[in-house]
Amino acid sequence: MAPHSSRRDFLKTSTAIGAAVFVNAKPAWTQEKSANERVRYACIGVDGKGRSDSGDAAKHGDVVAICDVDDAKLQKAAKNPRFKSPETFHDYREMLDKMEGKIDAVTVSTPDHHHYLAAATAMKMGLACFCQKPLTHSVWEARELQNIAREMNVPTMMGNQGTSYGGLRKAAALLQSGHLGTIQAAHIFTNRPVWEQGVARPEPSEVPANLNWDLWLGPAPERPYADGVYHPFAWRGWWDFGTGALGDMACHTFNMPFMALGLKNPDTIQAWTSGHNKDSYPQSSKIKFEFPADDGRPAIDVWWYDGGELPSKDLLLGLDEFKKSGRSPSGALIVCEKGTLYSWGDYGENWMLLPEGEHEVPDLDYEESPGHFTEFHQSITGERKRATSNFENYAGPLTETILLGNLAVWAAADGEGKKIEWDAEKLEPKNAPEVAHIVRREYRDGWSV
Repeated sequence: MAPHSSRRDFLKTSTAIGAAVFVNAKPAWTQEKSANERVRYACIGVDGKGRSDSGDAAKHGDVVAICDVDDAKLQKAAKNPRFKSPETFHDYREMLDKMEGKIDAVTVSTPDHHHYLAAATAMKMGLACFCQKPLTHSVWEARELQNIAREMNVPTMMGNQGTSYGGLRKAAALLQSGHLGTIQAAHIFTNRPVWEQGVARPEPSEVPANLNWDLWLGPAPERPYADGVYHPFAWRGWWDFGTGALGDMACHTFNMPFMALGLKNPDTIQAWTSGHNKDSYPQSSKIKFEFPADDGRPAIDVWWYDGGELPSKDLLLGLDEFKKSGRSPSGALIVCEKGTLYSWGDYGENWMLLPEGEHEVPDLDYEESPGHFTEFHQSITGERKRATSNFENYAGPLTETILLGNLAVWAAADGEGKKIEWDAEKLEPKNAPEVAHIVRREYRDGWSV
């Protein structure tokens, strides 16, 4: 038996590699429908990533309702010929209320601080839910969405599209096979942020007529609008709305190591940063996660780097560049007893073994995906039990791990933070009560599930 067989078995049962298919199983929404009826989607957020997510929904089913706080974006989307004359809304709470019984699934493509409330409300109604990465804004929310997904038994998926790539799955299978020997450490790095962070709050400006700023703020603390600073993109760099470089990209770049190594529930997390004002994330950070041994690998350290921070070039074992493409460095290095797996890019599908020319990749067993959104759609129609990146077994635990890094970043406002001891069962930073509000945030009045 291969040394990582127990983790491989876990990943198969959670559909991380081998998604179980149950063609005859029918979810609740199909009970009184004819076999040829199409899935009815409602899309929360229709610009940016919401444009592609709603487009994917339209390819697979019928988009019958759309929601966006920006009326200009909403009205433009309403004219999309691929949609089915959708009803339009600015407030997803109103949409979910008025469309009850008329929709089967939702896509959530909003700033991070809305993810949990939109997804949880929909799931509590028995709706299938596709939510963009990171799954939530806080660790508590990630755990809660896992619980709701189990309780309601609804199809779910997070938008970390690399999960469906054959190259990523093959890399995970290789690391699980024992071909490279004992796993020793992982180093994961990104070119983010590509927006301004570590800055003071800007001066207020007039809210555009097409934007409902109060709805955009939603559950976040009230603050004045500032032109071009928050909406539609740079919100990622602010603690009240986004999750920084880590939250933006780790659901992609951390994904292959997570699938391969089962990186859940670290014992400790510590960060070193360029400093921050506890309003805007730091311009750069380096984070160390210490994971305990599981029944398939020893205890390992996992390092995260952003804002220009990079692992030592010594880890490249003679390779001259972090990437062979011309883009800014992003990727992962998995250091093993007999060699290193080096993946370049954001999604884990491109990789090589180091030192170059010293390893042959063995035959490996892994499932090819029909496509990321297709997996979600098939889990609604009953063609498969669950999508790979489902909330309860994969996306939720992955998001928990990633957002724990931000506890350490908060504690490193002055540069070097304390080593935070984590109690995963209680969701409690045992020696750092000062970061408890990052674990679970309070919501503005009027915003709840």
